[in-house]
Amino acid sequence: MQPAQDLISTPRRPLDVEDYIDIVRRHRGWMVGPSFAALVISVVVAFFWPDSYVSSGAIRVVPPQVPERYVPSNVNMEMSQHINSMAQGILSRTMLTNIIQTHGLYRQELSRNPMEDIIELMKRRIRIGSVLDVQARGRGTMSAFAISFEYDNRYLAQKVTSDLMSRFITENLRTRSNQSRETTQFLKEQWQAAKKRLEELEGKRTQFRLHNAGRLPDELQANLQTLRSLEAQLASINETISRIGQEKLLMESQIRIFQDQIASLGSAGEQLGASVKNERLVQMEREILVLQTALSGLRERYRDNHPDVKRLQSQIAVLKKIRDDLLTEDVQKKPETPAAAKPSSLALRGARDLEAAIARLQTQIQARDMEMEERQKEQTQLKNTIKGYNSRIQASPVMEQEYAELTRDFNLAKARYDDLNLKVSQSEIATDLENRNQSETLEVLDPASLPETPTKPNRWLIVGIGLGMGIMLGVVVAGAREVKDASLKSLKDARAYTNLPVLGTVPLLENDLVVRRKRRLAWLAWSAACMLGILAMTSSIYYYYASKT
Repeated sequence: MQPAQDLISTPRRPLDVEDYIDIVRRHRGWMVGPSFAALVISVVVAFFWPDSYVSSGAIRVVPPQVPERYVPSNVNMEMSQHINSMAQGILSRTMLTNIIQTHGLYRQELSRNPMEDIIELMKRRIRIGSVLDVQARGRGTMSAFAISFEYDNRYLAQKVTSDLMSRFITENLRTRSNQSRETTQFLKEQWQAAKKRLEELEGKRTQFRLHNAGRLPDELQANLQTLRSLEAQLASINETISRIGQEKLLMESQIRIFQDQIASLGSAGEQLGASVKNERLVQMEREILVLQTALSGLRERYRDNHPDVKRLQSQIAVLKKIRDDLLTEDVQKKPETPAAAKPSSLALRGARDLEAAIARLQTQIQARDMEMEERQKEQTQLKNTIKGYNSRIQASPVMEQEYAELTRDFNLAKARYDDLNLKVSQSEIATDLENRNQSETLEVLDPASLPETPTKPNRWLIVGIGLGMGIMLGVVVAGAREVKDASLKSLKDARAYTNLPVLGTVPLLENDLVVRRKRRLAWLAWSAACMLGILAMTSSIYYYYASKT
């Protein structure tokens, strides 16, 4: 049993050219059959496959007639995005159904398939290129995109392509016009709302200014200046009142002095004897009174430690000491006056002059009282006015925040109103430009072409591919049969696998009748197959050209 196992495990010998020729000769039927069948099938498929014509056209993007730096557009979408957006609308179910029914497309397919499948089929056969810069003959570089449609009827393909191009142009005009109009309407609504808000804030601001006139923060400097002016007026009136009081005190002091002089004239001898000394005493009293009046005025403005106040006090003390010395000397040297002494005519005349002077002084004092009353009224009015301005100044920081909020809201509303007003004006101009078709538009660059030759199928390519696949299939089948067949087929196999010398060969003895019968049947079968194949190919070619004409 060992030799049998070694025989089975013996590897095949290397094949040479003669072996390959023998293999082809032994399996030529299995190689020719698949090749011929693939040829027939590919020819039938290629010529029964309907022609598909592609009609294409180009649409260019026309830039705006007015530069955008003068009139900004209301449509801020790029043209590529705009084309894609329009394509979604044009390739919608409603639009494609309308095109199919208008041009009578896919009649046979509609009888077998639902409309949704036909629409999907038509979408796959429509090609819309992206917007690119192309070089047009005689027109320079421009932005354009292509539209193509594939159909088995070249005339209908051209009509559908033209229809799609016109729909793109019309849809672009409609879409841009609607967007521009809606943008203008939206901006107008916002502008009206901003205007209403601005009017409300302006009314509130006006009412606030009316109710708080004089206390507004922007009037603070004016109020401070007015307050300083009023305080200066009040200080002037206070000085005037002080001056009037000093004059009144001086007049009253003079009246007392005159009254004392009149009383002293009751004794004529005494008045005549001491007339000289009385005049000095009167003069001293007058000077002391003037200095005391000045001292009272200074004390109203300064303290007691002020140098001017101390100076007047020292002067008054010196004059009082001199007056006291004169009075002491007069008392020591005064003679006794006789009881029956009578005033002389000179004393009576002096008394009458003193009474007249007293009357004049009293009249002046009354005038000073009237002036003092007027100045006091003015002083009261100024104090009230100053109090009012002080209240305004004190209330200014309190309402500053509220007024600042009103002013800030008003300024923001005014800025928004001005901005929207400018935008509405620009949007109206842009809408007018869109209505005149002077903005960015689409126009036909290349009209829809009428295809002369079908784009597919490539029949000779299909036939070549089918024949090649048939040959490959035949080679594979022959190879498989050869590998499966383990018999010895030639003297080379006998020598290689037995390692024994070949002494001779015995030919295969077969019945001639049986051999001839097998050959006839084989030729009959091959003839029938070839006739059927040729008939099928001829019929498909005839059908193609007959249907084409």
